[in-house]
Amino acid sequence: MKRREFVASGLAVTAGLAGGLTLSVSGCSSGERKPGALQKLDFNAWLTVGTDESIRFLCDRSEMGQGVYTALPMLIAEELGVKLERITVDFAPVGPAYVNALLGGQLTGGSTSVRDAWEKLRVAGAQAREMLVAAACQEWGVPTTGCRVEDGVVVSTHGKRLSFGAVAAAAAKLPVPAKPALKARKDFQIIGREHARLDTPAKVDGSARYGSDVRLPGMLYAALAQPPVLGGKALSVDDAAAKAMPGVTAVVTTSSGVAVVADSGWRALRARDALKITWEAGPNSQLNNASILQGLRRASAGAGQSARKDGDADAALTEATKAGGRVLRADYELPLLAHATLETQNCTADVRADGCDVYAPTQIQVVAQAVAATAAGLKPEQVNIHTTFLGGGFGRRLEVDFIPAAVEVSKAVGKPVKLQWTREDDMRHDAYRPPAFDQASAAFDKDGKLVAWKLKITSPSITARMFPDVVANAIDPFVIEAAANYPYDVPNVSVEYVRHEIGINVGYWRSVSHALNCFVAESFMDELAVAARQNGADFRLALLGKQPRYAAVLKRVVAESHFGVAPAGRFHGIALMEGYGTYMAEVAEVSIDNGVPVVHQVWCAADCGQMVNPSIVMAQIESSILFGLSAALWGEINLQGGRVQQGNFDTYRILRHGEIPKMHISLTDSAEAPGGIGEPATALVAPAVCNAIYAATGRRLRSLPISRHALGGRSA
Repeated sequence: MKRREFVASGLAVTAGLAGGLTLSVSGCSSGERKPGALQKLDFNAWLTVGTDESIRFLCDRSEMGQGVYTALPMLIAEELGVKLERITVDFAPVGPAYVNALLGGQLTGGSTSVRDAWEKLRVAGAQAREMLVAAACQEWGVPTTGCRVEDGVVVSTHGKRLSFGAVAAAAAKLPVPAKPALKARKDFQIIGREHARLDTPAKVDGSARYGSDVRLPGMLYAALAQPPVLGGKALSVDDAAAKAMPGVTAVVTTSSGVAVVADSGWRALRARDALKITWEAGPNSQLNNASILQGLRRASAGAGQSARKDGDADAALTEATKAGGRVLRADYELPLLAHATLETQNCTADVRADGCDVYAPTQIQVVAQAVAATAAGLKPEQVNIHTTFLGGGFGRRLEVDFIPAAVEVSKAVGKPVKLQWTREDDMRHDAYRPPAFDQASAAFDKDGKLVAWKLKITSPSITARMFPDVVANAIDPFVIEAAANYPYDVPNVSVEYVRHEIGINVGYWRSVSHALNCFVAESFMDELAVAARQNGADFRLALLGKQPRYAAVLKRVVAESHFGVAPAGRFHGIALMEGYGTYMAEVAEVSIDNGVPVVHQVWCAADCGQMVNPSIVMAQIESSILFGLSAALWGEINLQGGRVQQGNFDTYRILRHGEIPKMHISLTDSAEAPGGIGEPATALVAPAVCNAIYAATGRRLRSLPISRHALGGRSA
């Protein structure tokens, strides 16, 4: 499907609240009336209420640690009038009811899950509540006025009581209320309160099923040999040695490489390594980081697409030079990054003549269904996608490159097959975060007023590959995040984008372009503050008179961190951003120990609007900070001759326990619409840390990772 078709179906669903509710009769407990035949309303569902008092919620977003498995049923439970523990959660199948209206498809990303669900899931719960109350009142022969629900029981004004299960069958026959009454914020009993995550017990006792845990009767295992040069392909295969090894049942050439199939994963992997494959390197045989950067620099000289134009920044820059003002310019470089999910890519496929079942940790169910159908030679509706828990997503599982080979192998051998990538497979065949070369410039007039700010971004477009119709006649919206919404009150602002492809696939990475653009914008704002001889926080605050939510989080983090008054030998850096509807400011406290930066503490003040579960919000901010800090300190993918040099966590460093800073998170109690929280804190870490490094050493870092740079400065 094209994105516009997703959007159309999503809007149709949203407009009619189709997918809002299904009431069904599913069993009978002792002493209650016998159930009738299974009944469902005439539109798709998130919610099932049974005569056995069971309540089942179909979670239409992938759970990859961000908490939707708990936060989304909290919305239902609040309006339905039951305790959260009463609800059983399963993952939803592919269906038009589950389109994410903010993204136009059935997918999890962009910190949209709660924002998309905020109204429609509350409406679904309220619809069910009103129908159950109406059914009970019909039985009693009383009006619904004054009747209420108490944890799964309808209570009349005279104290009569009927459980949800007792009236489920009758409620299923009633019309769906078009506009059910939603609770006022002051009446919330569940939303806005901390609640233990529903998936924690299963993750502790091991019963939670990730893709890597899937086992099917008669299942075989596959290991995939992929081209060592990105974009290459196999010319010839000598599989004699592999086929002779114990447990090996087949060698299958797939669309993405050569798979060895065996009766265990270890045997498949050992046999894969015995294959003798002649590879064609393809067009990327000379690709390396230097040539990528050179290409970006050359492209940056060309004309770009305008993402924002307030006044005339170019004229203001020229005028400032002539009139005795001051012009500053700086170039910034951002590297390729891997997603490095802790669970490597995997897929289990069971292809039959009449259909196919795919078990996968995916963020994009409908595309997974489409590519599996193509690989199996079936219609999409013949493919069932079973979403598992995800051992990390970060945007990597918006890609579906790990699915077709599993389907192709299952079809070839006629049995269920699990294909599991190794860590090296995963690291060397990612869709990497795009590199970028950015040029920033600004002008102060002769009186010291900031009168112009300009940013020119040069990078590849992820969206051009994944959703080309989105950018056919428009700028890629996911390239200009945290740039086009530059918040500071400057009369002349310009943001431009030059698209330059680099020959390999790039993909959405946690916070997407927020991380790239926030690093540039907030690092450069710190440069401007120094040029203006002002404290970085005061300089920003003076330009936020029209931005109260920005100003509020900035003031809060400054106060809580005592910004600028660090302990001896330590230094502060600050950064500010709005992303995904969330306003956030961070302060990092850094020292330099023998030329190596040590991040001791991070303060974060966040206004994400109405929170559903503050403890999940807190956890997401903390995890985002750590994710962003790993990338800022060490994150870099290096290419030599089109081959990725990193293969595991020994060469692609992430934070270790002893390196985790102390984190201080401050959350705003807000009645504003919910913002996204899974990603934004990632973007502020690098500029906050690099600004602190400048305070410590006087060195301005305009490229990442920080480990590229030898730092001087005082020891802690």
